[in-house]
Amino acid sequence: MTQPATPEFLDRLDAALPPGTLRDRRPGELEDPRGRYHGQAAAIACPKTVEEVATVVRLCHEAGVGIVPLGGGTGLVLGQIAYEGPAPVVLSLERMTHIRAVYPQENMIVAEAGAILADVQNAAEEAGRLFPLSLGAEGTCRIGGNLSTNAGGLNVLRYGNARELCLGIEAVLPDGQIFHGLKRLRKDNTGYDIRNLLIGAEGTLGVITAAALRLFPRPERTAAAILVVPSPAAALELLNMAQGIAGEGISAFELISGMGLEFLAETVPDIRQPFETRPEWCVFMDLGVSGASDPDEMLATLFERAFEAGLVSDGVIAQSEAQRQEFWTLRETIPEGNKRIGSISSHDISIPLSRIAAFIPEGIERLSELGDVRVNAFGHLGDGNLHYNVFPAKGRDRSEYENIRAEVKRVVHDLVAEYDGSFSAEHGVGRLKAEDLERYGDPAKLFAMRAIKAALDPKGIMNPGAVLRG
Repeated sequence: MTQPATPEFLDRLDAALPPGTLRDRRPGELEDPRGRYHGQAAAIACPKTVEEVATVVRLCHEAGVGIVPLGGGTGLVLGQIAYEGPAPVVLSLERMTHIRAVYPQENMIVAEAGAILADVQNAAEEAGRLFPLSLGAEGTCRIGGNLSTNAGGLNVLRYGNARELCLGIEAVLPDGQIFHGLKRLRKDNTGYDIRNLLIGAEGTLGVITAAALRLFPRPERTAAAILVVPSPAAALELLNMAQGIAGEGISAFELISGMGLEFLAETVPDIRQPFETRPEWCVFMDLGVSGASDPDEMLATLFERAFEAGLVSDGVIAQSEAQRQEFWTLRETIPEGNKRIGSISSHDISIPLSRIAAFIPEGIERLSELGDVRVNAFGHLGDGNLHYNVFPAKGRDRSEYENIRAEVKRVVHDLVAEYDGSFSAEHGVGRLKAEDLERYGDPAKLFAMRAIKAALDPKGIMNPGAVLRG
């Protein structure tokens, strides 16, 4: 159990840091994006250097005061929202935003944890390179949070999760020691991989302060298409066909449901939709190739073969970069449409690819037994990650379903477990899903996680209540 941050402790912390490092809470800060929870903070510390972060952590360790790292505040599982227990020190990375170095020949960039994802992408582009991590919140989320949650996003199929994009980490451990692991090496077999222990730990084992990130050559040519498919099963067959034609050129392969398009039509009518008659299912594909390959020709070949095989009934291939960006905007605005409708319960899950087609309708059938609901299943089909979100019937409000909200989540997550999937594909566990981890997690894994936590953070000050409950 962490200790309260007394006035004496806060005075000591303030005196140990440069003037202005501690600040008051801003209006609307520490509220989760869905508006259900409100966090607390004894103080908000905004260090500018790793040494200042170490000072904050060391003093909190000595006093037993909890620390909650804060990046862009876009997390959806309450990893940054401490709403129970003694008010912690919130450690914001908002002032640690520097791009420390870019190494084009090494395909490497070194960025501080507070750097906004879009700024890292832009710095890579200025060097003629690509940083492929791409999220809907990329204009707000920060690299430290991306790594702490092992974010995935839209390009996982080709480039992998945040973990695969990181070669080195600088971090402050729970006792205030600085871990100088900011190496740019692709081969380093010198003992335990502390970097990969900290990535995905959601701030429970230390505070990431900087990272060495992988860059890639920018594709010389891109192309995109939205293709109408009769079912998720057909979409998976289409994916296999596309991989045979385009191989590693496929950057994204996204499943879009008619329900998601309906929500957009209701709530964001300015978004241009590609079909006059709204399809029940479609996929968005994005290609990026170099050399002699022609991505438009690949998509045309795919459409012809898929149409003959009955996998595709209609489609639009982008005729310009502007139209390609329109397709991306359509896909990236789906979560905004969901937000405006207001979900009863949202689920970030992953399912083995071969079982997705069966999972989607079985989940809808089970949920219908709880009440009159709508399901919007969409997401990164290429890597098995679905956003399986449950909404009120048309004309009703989510407040009318508050009595079944917990049961809705239980039905979905129980079914995920039956299908050998994961209840958290890319947003992490946070506090929202800590109980789910206890319910569905492998006992041996939980034992090992608790042992690691106890060894590195015996006082339990690092993001208390997140991932592992006390």
